[in-house]
Amino acid sequence: MHKEVDRSLTGKIGRVTGRIGPGTVGEVMLPFHGGTSAFHAHPFDKSSVFNVGDEVLVIYYEPPGTVFVDELPEVLKAAR
Repeated sequence: MHKEVDRSLTGKIGRVTGRIGPGTVGEVMLPFHGGTSAFHAHPFDKSSVFNVGDEVLVIYYEPPGTVFVDELPEVLKAAR
């Protein structure tokens, strides 16, 4: 049987509020349920580092409060 996957945050853009890196639990603020909420964050590739203030893209959401993020692609940076 397949595990139910919650994709509600996949593709959202967030701002890092606690450094994200390998072996650490960072933090990112994301739009969520009409407001903004903090989520624990890890690098999706297990090796990238994101500093406070960086914008990141959510690749995977693991309820209830953890996201895996990657660098914001240039195409999305240009559109902002």
